[in-house]
Amino acid sequence: MTRVLIVDDDELLLRTLELTLATHGYQVRTATDVAGALAAADRAADLIVVDLGLPDRDGIAVVQGIRTTSSVPIIVLSARHAAATKVAALDAGADDYVTKPFGTDELLARMRAALRRAAPPLQTPTVSTSSFTLDLAAKRATGPGGAPVRLTPTEWHLLEVLARHRGALVEHRQLLNEVWGPQYETETNYLRVHFANLRRKLEVDPARPRHIITEPGIGYRLEL
Repeated sequence: MTRVLIVDDDELLLRTLELTLATHGYQVRTATDVAGALAAADRAADLIVVDLGLPDRDGIAVVQGIRTTSSVPIIVLSARHAAATKVAALDAGADDYVTKPFGTDELLARMRAALRRAAPPLQTPTVSTSSFTLDLAAKRATGPGGAPVRLTPTEWHLLEVLARHRGALVEHRQLLNEVWGPQYETETNYLRVHFANLRRKLEVDPARPRHIITEPGIGYRLEL
C-alpha cells in the first residue's frame, strides 16, 4: 500500500484528505508543523503532500529538509498563487505545486503522476513465463513457440501495471485508477472482462491460470 504523508495545520482539510486518500487505497499519516513533518518523513513515506503556511516555519523548510536525505516525491498544496512562491518551492525540490482550492481528482492524478515518475524502471523490458513472453518495450506478446498474440491497448496497460509489481498483489482500485481513471474505481466488471480475455489469449489453461492470478474481492497479481 502506498504511504502518503500529509503536512497541513488545517485539521478539517487533514481529516478530509485522510479519509479520501484512504478510500483510494493509500496509507495516510499526517503532521501539522515542520518539526512533525521531518520526524514523520524519517519513518518512511512514498509521497509527501505539504502546505506552505505552517505554524512553526514555512513549508518550504519541509521540502528542503527532506531533500537533504531523500528523493521521495513531494507535492506542495498551498493557497499561495504567486509565481515567485511556486518557483521557490520547485527550486527547493518540490515535484509539483497544486493551488487551493483544488479538485480531488486533480490531486489524485498528480499524485499518481509523481509516483510513476519516481518508480524504478523495470530491470528488463521482457517478462517471461512458462506460457508466454511480454516484450514491454515493443508492446509485443508471444505464446508458446514464439507465436504472436494480439493484445488491445487496454490489455497492454493492465499487463504493464501488473508487470511493474510482478509477484505482488495489485488492488482493483489501483488498476482502475491507472488504466481508466478515478471515476471508474468501482467498475470491477471492467477488470473481470479484460482479465478473462487476457487469460484466454495467454494462459495455456484459462480455467486454471498459472500466471494471471485473481485474489477474489481484492485484486490481481502476475506470477512468473
